[in-house]
Amino acid sequence: MSGTTPFSTLLVANRGEIALRVMRTARRLGYRTVAVYSEADADAAHVMAADRAACIGGPLPAQSYLDIEAVLAAARRTGADAIHPGYGFLAENAGFAEACAAAGLVFVGPSPEAIRAMGDKAGAKRLMEEAGVPCIPGYQGEDQSAGRLAEEAGKIGFPLMIKAAAGGGGRGMRLCERQEDFASLLRAARSEALNAFGDDTVILERAVAEPRHVEIQVFADRHGHVVHLGERDCSVQRRHQKLIEEAPSPAVDPVLRARMGEAAVAAAQAIGYEGAGTLEFLLDPEGRFWFMEMNTRLQVEHPVTEAITGLDLVEWQLRVAAGEALPLRQDEIAFAGHAIEVRLCAEDARHGFMPQSGTMRGWRPAEGIRTDHALRPGGAIPPYYDSMIAKLVAHGATREEARRRLLLALEEMTALGVVTNQEFLGRCLAHPVFAAGEATTAFIGRNEAALTARNSEAQARATALAAWFIHRAGAANHGAAATLAPALPVALSFTLDGEPVGARVAQLSPHDFAVVIDGDDHRLAAVGSDGEGVRFVLDGVMESAAFAQDGATVDFRYRGAVWSARDLTRAPAARAGAAGGDGKVRAAMSGRVVAVEVAAGTAVTPGQPLVTLEAMKMEHVHAADIAGLVAAVTVAPGDQVAAGQVLIEIAPDSAGG
Repeated sequence: MSGTTPFSTLLVANRGEIALRVMRTARRLGYRTVAVYSEADADAAHVMAADRAACIGGPLPAQSYLDIEAVLAAARRTGADAIHPGYGFLAENAGFAEACAAAGLVFVGPSPEAIRAMGDKAGAKRLMEEAGVPCIPGYQGEDQSAGRLAEEAGKIGFPLMIKAAAGGGGRGMRLCERQEDFASLLRAARSEALNAFGDDTVILERAVAEPRHVEIQVFADRHGHVVHLGERDCSVQRRHQKLIEEAPSPAVDPVLRARMGEAAVAAAQAIGYEGAGTLEFLLDPEGRFWFMEMNTRLQVEHPVTEAITGLDLVEWQLRVAAGEALPLRQDEIAFAGHAIEVRLCAEDARHGFMPQSGTMRGWRPAEGIRTDHALRPGGAIPPYYDSMIAKLVAHGATREEARRRLLLALEEMTALGVVTNQEFLGRCLAHPVFAAGEATTAFIGRNEAALTARNSEAQARATALAAWFIHRAGAANHGAAATLAPALPVALSFTLDGEPVGARVAQLSPHDFAVVIDGDDHRLAAVGSDGEGVRFVLDGVMESAAFAQDGATVDFRYRGAVWSARDLTRAPAARAGAAGGDGKVRAAMSGRVVAVEVAAGTAVTPGQPLVTLEAMKMEHVHAADIAGLVAAVTVAPGDQVAAGQVLIEIAPDSAGG
């Protein structure tokens, strides 16, 4: 297709930070913007930022953001003549691209044929092999019987990867290291793939030991021009999902960059590609690289490419969609400096990266760097969508400058009320392996204990600070006035991140306090407070902290970590055994029940899978914590449950303890 395709009103078929990011560029270029939203997002930031908005259904993605007819109906109601899919949801859905074209709407992305060709991992590998792009040995055949897959796995050898053929983002993907684990991991990968993509077809690939994950950004127009915009290193991952991305890669020199860029351009040309796309490769220490997949959309990590090229990739998308030629030739694209991005996720890194949801009571991004987000104090983090809630991007003349700037920004950012991976990301950036530019895809797995451990000195100081916050809140709640004379110590009982703490706090003067915890004495002097942050001197060091209070709970950010203190001083004693091991299997997060493995009367053993929940697009298995008989099953597949809700009750096996 050639010629121009003018449009004036752009509907963004997405939510959150990517919807806002696309709207910013669209408005700068003079386009009206339209938001769509689920019932859970009625007051979300992207809805308020758009010129027009339309509700498209219930909170679950299948009821709204994945409902093609609802999105098209919203376009008709709002007068939109173009649709940008963002990433995730319908961004790589060939049927959606076809439906847009049939409805007379400009789809900001590649053709349905290109999406379909690269969306099927098996077919994509065959196409890339024909185009001369190096591919990992494996099996991508049509025979999907368990027996044939087991046979092919034996031929490939272990370790190997099981991957959803229609998938991405780490979903429907499992690393199988032993033949005896293949059957169970295959079942798990297929189940997750079916829930995420509606297709349980898988491919098998030889696992490359501790590679780097390096991708090439490509752009193509409808006039036959294709360029690449360099590489991004996305090696720091958990559950095969990226957490830190940077450009350029510390492992790629100009010669390797040219080779990988040529392969990526050849791949795009082979399928007549149009728009933004990314070729993902595994890179070994010898500089050999293999094609993994092509993402036929804008990537989450596109800002690092924007930072080192000075280009607006969404602007390029919109210009290409309108029929314009690419703004630059390959020899006109230049790179400057280094950029690093981290993904702020609503998840608990110290507890298996468990997704979190709730109310973000305190939020303030750091100054001096780019932060893409759709957050605000008091805003909701729903349990229905991806756990990523913001992206922080730092650019510097050198990699070390970018790393330092990003680490400082993480320490200064305030995100309170919902547990995030803020501290974990800071620890990753500060780790010697990452600082040296040597992180591979094994980085988190090899260093998880160190990356999730709390600093003992910071913890001791945070505990003293928590005692002061609890004392301060209690005094305010009970109308106690500051006294000039020394006051008697007040005994406090509270939890800090769930761990019980006993403390005594004495107010020595209006602004001076003595805090005693486990025999350790601390002195704290309040310097000032603005309602969201405090300045204080603790044991001779002046510092700052941000805080947000909700009843008996005070969340605060201190030294790059977030802590949650809950006052139990006046609370009744907790019933023995209520914290766990009582036979009640509770939901670890809000989510949807996708499988129940047992029924009342079933005998179970510790660690046996009982219920699988889907939260923020990932499946999480809940297992028995004791041996016994299932006394009650309180949920069924399809139920939506809240964090802490009892799912299964087990009557203890008295013989087994």
